[in-house]
Amino acid sequence: MCTASALYNARVNRRTFLGAAACSTKLFAAPPQQHPIIDTHIHLFDISRPEGVPWPPKNSSIYKSSLPDSYRKLTAPFGITGAIAVECSPWPADNDWVLNIARDAPIILGMVGNLELGTPDFGKQLERLHKNSLFRGIRYGNLWGRDLGNAISKPEFIAGLKLLADADLALDTANPTPALMRAAARITDRVPNLRMVLDHMPQLKIPDDPAGRKDCEADLRSLAARPNVFAKISGIVRRVDGRVPLDVGFYHDRLDHVWDIFGPDRLLFGSDWPNSAQWATYPQVFQLARDFLSSKDAASVENIY
Repeated sequence: MCTASALYNARVNRRTFLGAAACSTKLFAAPPQQHPIIDTHIHLFDISRPEGVPWPPKNSSIYKSSLPDSYRKLTAPFGITGAIAVECSPWPADNDWVLNIARDAPIILGMVGNLELGTPDFGKQLERLHKNSLFRGIRYGNLWGRDLGNAISKPEFIAGLKLLADADLALDTANPTPALMRAAARITDRVPNLRMVLDHMPQLKIPDDPAGRKDCEADLRSLAARPNVFAKISGIVRRVDGRVPLDVGFYHDRLDHVWDIFGPDRLLFGSDWPNSAQWATYPQVFQLARDFLSSKDAASVENIY
């Protein structure tokens, strides 16, 4: 069994997950969770900083500070005992900002940072950040104008991925598209020992055309064949025709697909808070995930959480 805490945070001994029993408030009159829950995808930022923040934009509905204490209070009723902060800024200095915030927030078990792979100082910066045991990897995908598919043709980019793998750190990818899945599969061929986490997999839309569907399915099966590739049940909710469905039945096709490919030993729960608040509240996001998992066996559910 590979839990989220083991995947991201094997070295953070000072954190503990035993606080779940203290969370007694019930969600929608449901019984309290019998096991700790790790939320593997949240974002931290503070709009009051003098330099501001690169994301979210000021006209966004979520443009307000997102900090550990507010997250802890929001999620206490649901048995959340820890979270992984995923960097949402392309500014290199914000790696240190998140780590400094997390240092005094026991609910933050680790962070997935942001560094530009393939740059001359990548190795130096990775070595420096890796000295902090909360630093558990970086995220790279089709964010901030990047293109993973193009990047992997550069020898210096692959060299950076090998440094990441040798440091026992993870690569998160976002946001999922068939092209990104193809690029991720190619990376596993080039750097087989790299631990990879595929973010927001319920957002992946499989192509409708038979050839595109066949290729995408082949890439997903290739990724699933690698034991060090994991996938997040995060980013579940989406707006369709001007509304956000809150019935899990609407999302079952994609959720079942991810489950069938990766299985409970390779799936992780993530809320995408506060980004998810643009479409649904935290209780609604949590409820959708729990409704999906309600038909699964207890061991599988505990493993995913």
